[in-house]
Amino acid sequence: MPGKSHGPRSLRGYSPWSHKESDTTERLHFHFHFVFTRSSSLPWGDLFEMWWFQQGLSFLPSALVIWTAAAFIFSYITAITLHHVDPVLPYISDTGTVAPEKCLFGAMLNIAAVLCVATIYVRYKQVHALNPEENRIIRLNKAGLVLGLLSCLGLSLVANFQKTTFFAVHVCGAVLTFGMGSLYMFVQTILSYQMQPKIHGKQVFWIRLLLVIWCGVSAFSMLTCSSLLYNGSFGADIVQKLHWNPEDKGYVLHMITTAAEWSMSLSFFGFFLTYIRDFQKISLRVEATLHGLTLYDTAPCPVNNERTWLLSRDV
Repeated sequence: MPGKSHGPRSLRGYSPWSHKESDTTERLHFHFHFVFTRSSSLPWGDLFEMWWFQQGLSFLPSALVIWTAAAFIFSYITAITLHHVDPVLPYISDTGTVAPEKCLFGAMLNIAAVLCVATIYVRYKQVHALNPEENRIIRLNKAGLVLGLLSCLGLSLVANFQKTTFFAVHVCGAVLTFGMGSLYMFVQTILSYQMQPKIHGKQVFWIRLLLVIWCGVSAFSMLTCSSLLYNGSFGADIVQKLHWNPEDKGYVLHMITTAAEWSMSLSFFGFFLTYIRDFQKISLRVEATLHGLTLYDTAPCPVNNERTWLLSRDV
C-alpha cells in the first residue's frame, strides 16, 4: 500500500516517472521506482543470510555474463563435436554459423541481448539518480545509454545473421557490438572517474580503466589484422572460410584476429562483472495506478493502488 514503507531505512532515488495522481484520465500507468539502500542499516544476521546475488539487482550483470559465456561455450562444443569449425581459436560467430549450433547460438544471444538492455538501463537510472544535478554526468550518462543499446542491437544482429548468408549485416552487427560496446565501456569509465571518491572508491575506477585499456588493445589488434586479412589479397572466398590450416595464406593474421576477438569478449565480461557491487545497492519495483474501478468509459473515481516489487526486494 502507498502509505506503508517498504523495507528498512533507505536512500530512495526515485526515477523521473514519479507517482502522480490523476482524476481526469482513465488509464493504467506503470511507474518504476529505483530504491538505493545502505546495507549497514540492516541487521547483520539478515545480511549474512542472503547470498550476494540476492542483494538488490546484482543478479542482472551476473546473469548477463554467465548466460553469454554459456552461449559461446555450448555453441563452441557443438561446432567442434560436429567438425564444423577448427578447435583452435575459431571466430566466435563461426561457432554459430552452421545448424544445429546456429539455432542455439541465435536463441541464447537474443536472450543475452535482452539481459544486456536491462543491465544498461538499470545502470543508466542508477547514475542519473545518484547525480541528479550534474549536467556533465547527465549528458555522458545519456550518451552511454545510447551506445549501450546500439551494442545490444548489434549483438542481436550477429546472432541472427550468419556471415555465410548475410555477410554485410553480420559485419554491421559486429561493428555495433564491439565498437559501440567499447565506447560504452569508455564512457562508463569516465563516469566512474567523475563519481569517485564521492559516490564510490577509486578502486572501481582503476579496475574499469584497466579493462578499457585491455579492450582497446584487443580492438586495435582485431581491426588492424582483419583489415589486412579481408582486403582481397588472400582471395574472395576467405569470407566464407570456416576451416584453416597453418599453411594457408593469411593464417597468422586469422589467428591474431580471432584471439583478439575472444580477448575483447573477455574484457566485456570483466567490465559487466564490476557492476555487481553497484547493483547490490539498487532495487526495482512497479506501481500500478488505477484511475477507475472498471475498464469502461465511465467517470474516474479514486481507488486504492499498490506498489509491488518487480524484480527484487529492497535489501
